[in-house]
Amino acid sequence: MFKYKAVLVTGGAGFIGSHFVKYLLKKYKGIKVVNVDVLSYCANPENLREVVKDRRYKFYKADIADQWRMSQIMKKHRIGCVVNFAAESNNNKALISPIDFAKTNALGTAVLLEAARKNNVKRFHHISTCEVYGQLPLKSKAKFREDSPLLPRTPYNASKAAAEHIVRSYYHTFGLPITISNCGNNYGPNQFPENIIPVFAIKALLDQHLPMFASKHNKREWIYVTDHCRAIDLILQKGKAGETYNVGTGLEKSIIEIADEILKILKKPKSLKKVVPDRAGHDTRYLLDSTKIKRELGWKPKMAWQKGIRKTIEWYHDNPKWWKPLLKKSYAWK
Repeated sequence: MFKYKAVLVTGGAGFIGSHFVKYLLKKYKGIKVVNVDVLSYCANPENLREVVKDRRYKFYKADIADQWRMSQIMKKHRIGCVVNFAAESNNNKALISPIDFAKTNALGTAVLLEAARKNNVKRFHHISTCEVYGQLPLKSKAKFREDSPLLPRTPYNASKAAAEHIVRSYYHTFGLPITISNCGNNYGPNQFPENIIPVFAIKALLDQHLPMFASKHNKREWIYVTDHCRAIDLILQKGKAGETYNVGTGLEKSIIEIADEILKILKKPKSLKKVVPDRAGHDTRYLLDSTKIKRELGWKPKMAWQKGIRKTIEWYHDNPKWWKPLLKKSYAWK
């Protein structure tokens, strides 16, 4: 049984948010899931096609920065828990329109927190990112801990760091029961085609060049999306109010390793790899110390990399009707 009868998920039409909505409805019978999403360019209602007729599910097209609307939705459905996925998240787009990131990620989170406070929400969980901590040296064994300083280097990272500070302020000032999770790079089916794995997979399928930044040896930590959903579930059920939890696997892969793996799975030539100019503020490496969530909540990842990446690539191979209409919206194809 889930701890809260009614959950508000923001950004639930996006990649991770939609997986979490489906995860909750599949695992818990006596639950109501309310999804709020403004349906920006990277949100996709098709991600939720299998649950739209479920009586336990309700969708609202709305902006988290609309305080009146957020408050009304929370009041109407007697929301006990808010899980905030809603965010502008593309670093390339952040270089073009950084103000949009500040408005949604920082101001939008503040508005949502205030609505939660006024409606006596029992838990506000904020989905953050490993990128708020800054970067680690490429050739090191260092990891980010929950008490590592926030040292963001891009407009996206800074907006997420600002949101974290605002979330914590509501705990210390108003006593709103909050938790925060910082996660590594997610991958899996239904990911919008502007992130590295779907971009490389689709371009390889189309026999197009895979654009690798000049810093192709930069590393990221990778986690399968359902493992992330399980971690959030545990934090909501057992996590301590006011605490932050890092969610990572310890698995690091560089850009060039990702490209090579995808080309191998799809049996495409390595000549499809193409080096392009680096992105401004491109961080070298992220890696999380996830000891806390493993020790205190008993979480551990279940999906092995080789199985997860193959399952993901096969999904894109089998679902061109899902991704083809999205290419014209993606910054990776502009």
